[in-house]
Amino acid sequence: MNTTVVQVRDIPDDVVATLKRRAEQRGQSLTAYLRDLLTQEASQPSIDEVMATIASRTPIDYSCDDLRSLIEDGRR
Repeated sequence: MNTTVVQVRDIPDDVVATLKRRAEQRGQSLTAYLRDLLTQEASQPSIDEVMATIASRTPIDYSCDDLRSLIEDGRR
């Protein structure tokens, strides 16, 4: 895996202290903790991606009777 150095500036001291504390609680360095956070964030689709996926799906036609039947089936 190729990696790149990312530098973030102007982070408030209290934010850095909180992140350091959380990293320490997990037994990680700040770098490892931030790498995990960024990797997790990048692995999740954005709301725009989710909405585009939903919009691309074929709509499902259903009637009120279909809904009643589904509700009744759920009660059994």
